[in-house]
This record gives sequence, C-alpha cells and structure tokens, in this order.
Amino acid sequence: MPVMANIKSQIKRNKQNEKRRVRNKQVRSELRTRVKAAEAGGENPDETLQVAMKTIDKAAAKGVIHKNEASRRKSRLQKRADATKA
Repeated sequence: MPVMANIKSQIKRNKQNEKRRVRNKQVRSELRTRVKAAEAGGENPDETLQVAMKTIDKAAAKGVIHKNEASRRKSRLQKRADATKA
C-alpha cells in the first residue's frame, strides 16, 4: 500500500512526476516504433528514416532523452540505413 505524502508541495510534486512519467512513456514508445519502422525499411525507406530522425530530435527537445543520446541514435540509425542501401 503506497504512502500518501502529507506535505502539500510533495503532493503537487508527485502529481507532476506522474504526468511527466506518462508523457515520457508515450514519447519513448513512439520513438521505438518509428526507429523499428525505419530499420525495417518498408515501402518508402527514406521517408520512414526521416520520420524516425525527426522523432528522435523531438524526444531530445522535450528532454525525454539526452541530446548526445539523440545524436548517437541518429548516427547509428543512419549507418544501418546506409548499410542496407549498399
């Protein structure tokens, strides 16, 4: 049974954290989906790659992932995309 905070500011902080957790979860899920779609290729691989890159940038801008992590993910994704083309 979780213990509810007594302090008003902590109650507010818990609500904020829960909202952020849910939002971040949605962004991460979308990110994984787009990256998997880009790796799979499909009908239009260039477009799916572009959407995946954009999603990674958005996640970094929102603070869900660190900007260096975003850069690393984009780099690795681009390498894999180039390898499939060649």
